[in-house]
Amino acid sequence: MDLAGILPVVILASVLPWCVLAELEVGQMGGGSLHPRPRPKRGWIWSQIFVEEEDPTPRIIGKLKSNSDTGDLSIKYVLSGEGAGELFQIDEYTGEISVLKKLDREEKASYVLQAQAIDRRSNQPMEPESEFIVKVQDINDNAPVFLNKPYVSSIPEMSPVGTTVVQVTATDEDDPMFGNNAKLIYSIQQGEPYFSVEPKTGMIVTSWPNMDREAREGYLVVVQVKDMMGLSGGYSASTTVTITLTDVNDNGPVFQHNLYMFQVSESAPVGTTVGRVMADDGDVGANARMNYSLKDLEESSTFTIRTDPVTQEGIVLLAKPLDYERKRRFAISVDAVNDLIDTRYLSVNEFRDLTNVKIIVVDEDEAPVFRAPLYEWKVPENAAVGTTVGAVSARDVDEAGNPIRYSIAKSSGTKDVFRIDPNNGTVIVAKPLDRETSDWHNLTVAAKETRTSDLSSSVEVAVKVLDVNDNVPSLAAEYRPYICEGTEAGEIIQLISATDPDDPDGGHHLYFSMAPDKHINPNFTIRDNQDNTAGILARRSTFTRRDRAQYLLPVVVTDSGSPALSSTSTLTVRVCACQPAGHCASGGVEALVLSMGFGLQTLLGVLAGLVLLTAEQSC
Repeated sequence: MDLAGILPVVILASVLPWCVLAELEVGQMGGGSLHPRPRPKRGWIWSQIFVEEEDPTPRIIGKLKSNSDTGDLSIKYVLSGEGAGELFQIDEYTGEISVLKKLDREEKASYVLQAQAIDRRSNQPMEPESEFIVKVQDINDNAPVFLNKPYVSSIPEMSPVGTTVVQVTATDEDDPMFGNNAKLIYSIQQGEPYFSVEPKTGMIVTSWPNMDREAREGYLVVVQVKDMMGLSGGYSASTTVTITLTDVNDNGPVFQHNLYMFQVSESAPVGTTVGRVMADDGDVGANARMNYSLKDLEESSTFTIRTDPVTQEGIVLLAKPLDYERKRRFAISVDAVNDLIDTRYLSVNEFRDLTNVKIIVVDEDEAPVFRAPLYEWKVPENAAVGTTVGAVSARDVDEAGNPIRYSIAKSSGTKDVFRIDPNNGTVIVAKPLDRETSDWHNLTVAAKETRTSDLSSSVEVAVKVLDVNDNVPSLAAEYRPYICEGTEAGEIIQLISATDPDDPDGGHHLYFSMAPDKHINPNFTIRDNQDNTAGILARRSTFTRRDRAQYLLPVVVTDSGSPALSSTSTLTVRVCACQPAGHCASGGVEALVLSMGFGLQTLLGVLAGLVLLTAEQSC
């Protein structure tokens, strides 16, 4: 058997030195032999072929050749798999493998292909199909790209050097495992010396101590990223990072002025805003909130202060009425203190400030002021016309001290019962008084300045009319007493009471008695109950209608005044045939008849006759 020399199975045409090829020799039968050819050994073992990306030139990247290939073109080479015929082809006679188009590693990094040598005469494979891989080799054809841009971050002002701000991150689609194409380096393009960036991680940190928000609040940092480890010829990208310093309480309040001057009218009502003071605080939000308080140097408590929650001003308010004639100037101090105190930045005393306030009271032309807010007088009801009841007094509190004229307002409704002296305010009785008609008189007295202005004021005057004993007492009702036949001696037949229009200081004390007579009344007596009531009692028990139908009983009522006044009332006591319960049903008619000397039956007959006679006359 004639053995062919050992041939390389695949001759790589690529200039790449790192292509891998494993070769095996294949033995052949001697030429012309009729013996069946034994199954040849596997003529090639593929590992992988490397092809650089982004090259559009069609080119040979390798060559396939079997040990069975004698050069007589009896072997046909066939290529199949990913991209076969479209991206890759094989010369069926020579076994040369070519790439037809530009490859992009970022789109597809490798292709799996299958190769086979086929006998053209028998169309049978010379050996089993073999698989190999074409790997697309990376070139630096992608620029790095920042993720999540733009970046915005914030840190507290006064942060120490090295404080982490934010991490920026970029990616590169090139192969991180091949060369330096995807190895990234970060650097600061803008933002130094305040910030720096860690080259490999993209972490931005502070590099300047005690950055003050009140001096500068925002920073724009530009970060650049380069591939190829930052070497020249690589790609780069940049992004902006907006960094804001947030506030910390590193400033205390400071008043704009050391002295504030305000004016307020003496007539201003309580609650009037006198003025506003303002302490500046470079901080913002809760760190700038403050409270104001007053230090009243004169301890008059005439003013108070509150904090405006919107403007953070101190509003000085009037807490008590003012009087120019009594006090014309006030001196107070205002203290401003932060709500929040952070001793990491300032001492406790640096979170407060003090200023002085002077307040001038402005004089106003005021109405006359009465010396009393209300006058109340008393006068007896029998006071003579011209009697002095009392006097009012008012004064002009202004510096001018204008004279005052007095008058009684017509709206008082006193019907000219009193008069007032317009010059000195003395009030006298002008008409007779009667307590029982009107026991109180309410006057409105006006006081008016007589020069420079028509300002006036008024005061209420109440006059109480005192009682004198000028009314006699009398029985409280028209009593109609009766006594039943058979009443026992000593029994009460009537309870009476009395009234008196007068109103003595100690209250009424009325006394009841029988009218004075030479003889003691044998029929009745009066028992005074000492409570302004009295009882009429029977002296005997033999009262009958036949003997006498009625009795007249004079009753004397006397008051306790000085001098005492009294009245006498005569009661008619009827004798009645009472029902068992003691009620007199006849209502006095029967007693009237008996007193005329007629019997009841006789009276009824007379009345019947009169009725008949009247009827005949009408016919």
